[in-house]
Amino acid sequence: MDRPVAPGHAVTSRLSRRQRRRLSQGVQYALFVAVLALIASYADWGRLQNQFAQKDLALRLFPEIITTALRNTVVYTLSGFLLGLVLGLVIAMMRLSSVAPYRWVASVYIELFRGLPALLIFIFVGVAVPLAFPGTEIPGGTYGKVALGLGLVAAAYMAETIRAGIQAVPKGQMEAARSLGFSQARAMVSVIIPQAFRIVIPPLTNELVLLFKDSSLVLFLGVTLQERELTKFGRDLASQTANSTPILVAGLCYLLVTVPLSFVVRRLEARADKAT
Repeated sequence: MDRPVAPGHAVTSRLSRRQRRRLSQGVQYALFVAVLALIASYADWGRLQNQFAQKDLALRLFPEIITTALRNTVVYTLSGFLLGLVLGLVIAMMRLSSVAPYRWVASVYIELFRGLPALLIFIFVGVAVPLAFPGTEIPGGTYGKVALGLGLVAAAYMAETIRAGIQAVPKGQMEAARSLGFSQARAMVSVIIPQAFRIVIPPLTNELVLLFKDSSLVLFLGVTLQERELTKFGRDLASQTANSTPILVAGLCYLLVTVPLSFVVRRLEARADKAT
């Protein structure tokens, strides 16, 4: 005797795999829209607009939020990235060195600065360094401190990225360079490292995005009005006006930079995947 089949199961069994997948996606989209609609129906949009989206207050932030805050954020990020890139390359080469003490120092540095929160690194740069070396000043003032703090953090991550890129270059490239009369050092500089950087461009660009957001930690160093970055600028204006609109505008300025950079990362990763 045949077992009765539920109507819903019978309908589902007559659908092809592609139709079932579309049906499942449709249900998920409908559920997502329903949840959004439910959240939107309970939100107090009037209070949110009054606290975060006052047009007149937002317009008062310009052009200073661009000419001072955003400019400083970009300067801090680029200086930290460049210092981190140079230091990261040195650490990566030490990590791959045949000299054991170099490898030990590089390993300790990477584990230390990847394990510590970036905030503690900034406090170390701003407080511990002047106490350890009385009478000395980090070149560049606040800009130099921020570049050093971001660079120390970024170098630990970049070192591992660059090391992986160097190891991804086929060993035959080094052998071919040596057969042409290149020394070990010249072959590494002229042949291996350029190829490694082409491999690691996407993750390095992603590191730039992360550094752009980490630059907000500059507020713990104590900056002047002309040295403020986006987060410090937004917090100061929010405190003065008792309104959160400046913080929202500062967040939009972050997105103005990070969204295009994230798009560039995806394009570079897609191009790298096609090349392989």
